[in-house]
Amino acid sequence: MSVEAVTGEAWGDITPDAARRLVIAAVQAFAERGYHATTTRDIAGRAGMSPAALYIHYKTKEELLYQISKVGHLRSLAMLAEARDAEGSAAERLATAVRVFVRWHAEHHTTGRVVQYELGALAEEHHAEIVALRRQSEDAIRSIIKDGVTAGEFDVPEISGTTLAVLSLCIDVARWFNPLGRRTPDEVGALYADLVLRMVRATG
Repeated sequence: MSVEAVTGEAWGDITPDAARRLVIAAVQAFAERGYHATTTRDIAGRAGMSPAALYIHYKTKEELLYQISKVGHLRSLAMLAEARDAEGSAAERLATAVRVFVRWHAEHHTTGRVVQYELGALAEEHHAEIVALRRQSEDAIRSIIKDGVTAGEFDVPEISGTTLAVLSLCIDVARWFNPLGRRTPDEVGALYADLVLRMVRATG
């Protein structure tokens, strides 16, 4: 179990305390068992609450998944947009975007697995909203790569395909990262930033 899941550090903005405890419990359960294999009783039990108490804060299990997914995707978009809009060359901005995005997926790998890999379980309206946020994140990376190509910093034959490859590389960290492994989140972020700059054939 990750420190993130135990402390609830990623969910400080969710109030009241009972609602935050339920989100933390849902992240743990969805990451370990998968959304469909998890019951509301599982989630309530992990939060130290009764199933009836859960429904005071969340009407359905899907609503919990939506809350988790929305928070995760908004954080992703914020960090990528900040990197896109920063000063510096395209190479510097792309390296920053990859470094912070990868570090988040390593530090919050439990949440990341739920956010990135349980999308298909969302209700149609919620799914559409999250997909729109994902497209904005994709646009942020695409914009940086396009800037680099325009400036002659990157040699990329196909910008859209390269954008998807970069995002896929970063997101997959949540699937395999082990906090007991030999690399820290910062080290993985730095490694991936270097790999992505090689991928786009950055000059200099």
